[in-house]
Amino acid sequence: MLAGNVVALGTVSLFTDISSEMVTAVLPLYLIYQLALSPMQFGLLDGVYTGATAVLRLAGGHVADRFRRRKLVAGAGYALSAVCKLGYLLAGRSVPLIGLVIGLDRAGKGLRTAPRDAMISLSVPPEAQGRAFGLHRAMDTAGALIGPLAAFGVVAAVGATSGYDAVFVVSGCVAAIGVLVLALFVREPGAFVREPGAAGMSGPATPGSAASPGTVTEPHVDVPTGAVAATGSETARPDAPQADQALPKGQAVPAEQAARGRRRGVSLRGAAELVRERPFRRVLVAMTPLSLATISDSFLYLLLQRRLDIDAGWLPLLPVGVAAAYLLAAVPFGRLADRAGRSTVVIGGYVALLACYVLLLLPPGPAVLVAVLVLRGLSYAATDGVVSALAGPLLPEERRATGLAVVQTAQALGAMAASWAFGLLWTAQGPRAAVVAMAAGLGLALAVAVPMLRKARG
Repeated sequence: MLAGNVVALGTVSLFTDISSEMVTAVLPLYLIYQLALSPMQFGLLDGVYTGATAVLRLAGGHVADRFRRRKLVAGAGYALSAVCKLGYLLAGRSVPLIGLVIGLDRAGKGLRTAPRDAMISLSVPPEAQGRAFGLHRAMDTAGALIGPLAAFGVVAAVGATSGYDAVFVVSGCVAAIGVLVLALFVREPGAFVREPGAAGMSGPATPGSAASPGTVTEPHVDVPTGAVAATGSETARPDAPQADQALPKGQAVPAEQAARGRRRGVSLRGAAELVRERPFRRVLVAMTPLSLATISDSFLYLLLQRRLDIDAGWLPLLPVGVAAAYLLAAVPFGRLADRAGRSTVVIGGYVALLACYVLLLLPPGPAVLVAVLVLRGLSYAATDGVVSALAGPLLPEERRATGLAVVQTAQALGAMAASWAFGLLWTAQGPRAAVVAMAAGLGLALAVAVPMLRKARG
């Protein structure tokens, strides 16, 4: 059975994604059809939407690891995004202000993502990583499924004239519920302790141990957990018990003292050293070009809407098809990743994405519409949480949020560049040429990524 922390974090993401997807579902409609932006202008804003998360990902991961306050950092990110939903009301029809609000909203996502994923990773044993992330992403995607339906319902009930403002207000209220759930039900994962006779191996402190709430139970060790520096040295620190002060088995060390030692082992230099680790570097280098060749969902929905001549009012419902496929596949793919290998599932996800792009080049029809949406959802299910499940165990506990932030930052920056490039290609050469270019790029990226991911553990 998975930890309650995973379920609680999934519930937070459920409400947050309802909120986010309500806005995401109406933004293309608002920007393209209300404000009459060109594909290039829309691509710039879409790139900000995708890439602004990179602004605070590394900072959020580093601060969360250094000060052992992953819940606090994640909560700040969730709260910032919730406030920004109401900021859309103040932006009005000003494109620069809308861009600023989008940037702040997505910066909140960047701040919270790595600490949240680190809390999930640290709440379950290594062999359950895929299932944990699969469950979380399934709950997250349930929100993504409900969000567009809610937005469509709000606009239909209020009317197109004031419907967008109503969507922003309802979205902000739903986001606030997510922040409240985080504050009340999510706990900071238990400290990791070094097992006797298992150098370099660690596991979560056992719940219900004899230690008091403010302490960390240590096995028979000579230094507190986390006193081992980023270099791997076990040189005793001034605040660590020395060999003649070794703690008897089961004796509790004050959590403040243990955390102080761990904080000294986390630094930006240490974070940079993570890239020197070959398995983690392979995952990082593999994921970056794949992100550079990814068409954003907003552009994907606009392509489908224009190719199939779908009425613009139905555009907010297209994400429902993607979310439904993602929701149905997230948990099974997580389990498959734990059994068959996470790298294999990630590769399969990007192959599905490539097939999605090929279908966009075929003559339009209802079957193509359904297949594209399903394949996009399956590609999300095979990559979104599984990449974190693949990279997480390759990272030391005290730098897990930072390491995950490095991967997520590379992905976000790649996706931002991809949106800008796709918008420019669409404006200059047309949508078909833009899709052909991205499909070719994804094929090349897979050729680079497959051998690297095959060698990565997981």
